[in-house]
Amino acid sequence: MLGLQGNPEVSMNMQQLLAEWQSLSRPRGPSIRCCADLEPHDAARLLALAEMYPGCTQASLMADLMHVALEELQAAMPYVHGRQTGVDELGDPVHADAGPTPRFLALARKHLKALQEERSLAG
Repeated sequence: MLGLQGNPEVSMNMQQLLAEWQSLSRPRGPSIRCCADLEPHDAARLLALAEMYPGCTQASLMADLMHVALEELQAAMPYVHGRQTGVDELGDPVHADAGPTPRFLALARKHLKALQEERSLAG
């Protein structure tokens, strides 16, 4: 696993991910175990990746793919022009984002805090 999941400042695209897998020099970070049901076609592609990159486990490949997919999903969320919240240094109006991104980020922070608290209580 890339260890990037806990660092919102790090963004990676699929090409960078492939290069990282090729280098096999990946730091490990804390993780949360989860299970996913895959369609046979997707499972076959995951098995193909595991065979192509023998230094990676299926679990680490899935975690890396999930991380990059969520980063790309967040980046693809549309900006929706909301109410004016102020003006910038040039006097132009600044508007809040009324799209899904602010809610997604707030919910992600909420769940991250809960997961961190759960982890600190368990260990």
